[in-house]
Amino acid sequence: MARPGSANRKKALDNAPGAVWFRAEKTSRPRPQLSHERIIATAVELLDRDGAPKLSMRRLAERLGAHATSLYWHVATKDDVLDLALDAVFAELDLPEEHGASWQEDIEAFMTGLRSALLRHPWAAALANSRPLMGPNALRSSEFAYTALTTGGFEGVHLSSAAATITHYVIGSASSEAVWQQRSDEAATRSAVDAHIRAHIDEYPTLAGHLPLLEEDDWDSHFHRGMRLLLAGLTSPDAHA
Repeated sequence: MARPGSANRKKALDNAPGAVWFRAEKTSRPRPQLSHERIIATAVELLDRDGAPKLSMRRLAERLGAHATSLYWHVATKDDVLDLALDAVFAELDLPEEHGASWQEDIEAFMTGLRSALLRHPWAAALANSRPLMGPNALRSSEFAYTALTTGGFEGVHLSSAAATITHYVIGSASSEAVWQQRSDEAATRSAVDAHIRAHIDEYPTLAGHLPLLEEDDWDSHFHRGMRLLLAGLTSPDAHA
């Protein structure tokens, strides 16, 4: 006999972000009108155009030229669609087939590849920060990073912390960049911030003295500089202590 509330917990899990990776597959024959690949490709197209908040099962079905009932045979919820679309983005991560001469080289390839994939789809970084990354492509990239870090001597909780550090840095920076790149007033806003802090130099002397010049602090330079600092920190023996 099932415990009281167990059915409700199962239902909640079945409809939670990431549930698509754990839900049992349907065994009956799929509807010929749609394919899994076409649904996900169309979802990514809509997400690239309109962003995650505007995606709905109804709009996706309309774009596919299908009835919603046909769509629901393949994907149970909007969260399923988002999880599958996000994993399709991770499929674009171009990782080396063989590990490099050093673990730092591998991690740099992982970080730059993940950033590029996320920035091609401005909705993806924010989404990656809010749900379990358990799709096969995301797990493949995690396996690559974990293997590289293991080669670098990380193990146990230090391995988990190091992996989280590099992943969070990439996802966080890509999320910020995607938001700002969609603003038409980025340069004007950054100039206003610069002027405001300099006008209050008595309150923020360190900030005022170290504000980057706009023309010298593009997104690529900022990311790669931070990545080098992060890797230098992970290379330090203290990172394993």
